[in-house]
Amino acid sequence: MTPTVRTEDLIDARGIAELLGLSHPNSVSTYLRRYPDMPRPVVDLGRGRPRLWLRPHIADWAVRRSDAAAAAAAAAAATAPVAVTGSGL
Repeated sequence: MTPTVRTEDLIDARGIAELLGLSHPNSVSTYLRRYPDMPRPVVDLGRGRPRLWLRPHIADWAVRRSDAAAAAAAAAAATAPVAVTGSGL
């Protein structure tokens, strides 16, 4: 059985850039190389041709990624040495 896709859920690199707050759609290719857990396109017609992703997959990934980044930052802050300044006495 062939899976069905809601066409309104399809998003291109420009849409992903907007969703993720990236400055340029070309940054999506960088993200694909940098983050192996980023969802891959569901439609890839080859080099220089459109690629399409499912918006819900990208949105879910962005939430997981931001949650992981926030958790890592909190862990780093919890283990970072505390700077002690003079008491002013």
